[in-house]
Amino acid sequence: MKRKKYLNIIILFISVVFAVLLIPTKISAQTIPDHRLLPRLVDNADLLNNSEEQELLEKLNSISERYQTDVAIVTVYSLEGKSPAEFADDFFDYNGYGIGPNRDGILFLISMEFRDWFITTHGSGIQAFTDAGRAHMTEQFLSYISDAKYAKGFNKFADLCDQYLKQAAKGEPYDYGNLPKKPLAWYWIPAAIGVGLIVAFVVVGSMKAKLKSVRRRVGADDYVEANSFVLTDQRDLYLYSHVSRRVKPKQSSSGGGSGGSRTRTSSSGSTHGGSGGKF
Repeated sequence: MKRKKYLNIIILFISVVFAVLLIPTKISAQTIPDHRLLPRLVDNADLLNNSEEQELLEKLNSISERYQTDVAIVTVYSLEGKSPAEFADDFFDYNGYGIGPNRDGILFLISMEFRDWFITTHGSGIQAFTDAGRAHMTEQFLSYISDAKYAKGFNKFADLCDQYLKQAAKGEPYDYGNLPKKPLAWYWIPAAIGVGLIVAFVVVGSMKAKLKSVRRRVGADDYVEANSFVLTDQRDLYLYSHVSRRVKPKQSSSGGGSGGSRTRTSSSGSTHGGSGGKF
């Protein structure tokens, strides 16, 4: 009898365990995958043709693997009720972007519904792409996006990421007082040459005009007016000396602004940098 009682208890216990295990569990939306689930180019807004997608994806993969920092581009039609920052951060977090334990990366998002764009950074990407650096970046490529030259704009973004990551690898990321110089437009070269020639012609012509009254003299004495210079006494007197020293102030590397990146916390609890606007 006791034996049967214990057997019933064991059966009941096993049944309870199986019942608990069979209860469907809801996987939290906050779960961040350990591996990237999507490619580094997601063109859901269908802005690129197949050949443009393939070429750009190969470039993004090459840059990402070279610097061990994910460089991704995402296009969508709608932000699904989120702000551009929220959508970009969540897309980065919940699709497993970012390389290494700190999940280093940068993601450029554009939404066609209201023409929003946003750049989100994570891990070492926050330091590599500072606030000043991103502002300088967008000046170089965003105009192509505004003009619907999407392939050209995305490739320019990728090339700039390559340049910025290369600079960050030297330990001096682009920031206030350390921004790359903008390339000089080609038309300034002939303009500068033309202006230089005109200025030189005017200056030399003016100097030449002043020399018309000068005539060649045979001897050096002809250049000295008679009795114009009489030296009666000559002495060298040392009076005193004074040396003043002061500390030269060090120039701030911030160039008048605050360097680095401002950060925020995403819905997953991750720290992101970034900025955005309209195109």
